[in-house]
Amino acid sequence: MNFLKVNIILFFIILSLFSCSKNDDSVIILPLIAQKVSNLPADPTGINPSNGQPLAASNRFTLFSFKNNAVVANADSASNQWDIGFRGTIIIVNGGNVRAGKGGAYIYTGLFDELKSIPETAVFKTDESATNLAITTGSGNGWYNYNAANNMISPIAGKVLVIRTADGNYAKVEILSYYKDSPVAVDANSLARYYTFRFIYQPNNSKIF
Repeated sequence: MNFLKVNIILFFIILSLFSCSKNDDSVIILPLIAQKVSNLPADPTGINPSNGQPLAASNRFTLFSFKNNAVVANADSASNQWDIGFRGTIIIVNGGNVRAGKGGAYIYTGLFDELKSIPETAVFKTDESATNLAITTGSGNGWYNYNAANNMISPIAGKVLVIRTADGNYAKVEILSYYKDSPVAVDANSLARYYTFRFIYQPNNSKIF
């Protein structure tokens, strides 16, 4: 009889614990961490730093996935496997009439670390043609300034690229350098078309970073 009572008591204890666990809807949200990408080639020309041989432009974009923090093969350019592409100073997004994804871009004026959520007033543009791009090209128009005196490209301080990804999530991006190894002082020997940037990817379709 005592043995039966003990089993009954244990049964209700286990049932109670299971019910509490099942009804607990709390979700642990981990903080989003900035990732840094260094020396991403954007169809570089000049001298190949690995072997000293001349490099010729291929006119291909280097495609990148924020979700996987990785370069995507050009063979997948017609897919939604990539979010953003780089060729020289031109940056494309995987969206609009000419792309397969849902991507778009909005340029935020302010500091990367202070952008905690995408403003309600943000308007995301898309790539509609080879010349009508979400991220406008030209000095002072998008993410960079060009100095004709020394032929140098520099990121515009206080400009953050907010990207709607190919699958409809969001990332914020700060371009840190356009030159290999991010030299403090850029000179004629600096190798151009190598992006260094940091980003935070929000995988949950939230506009909060």
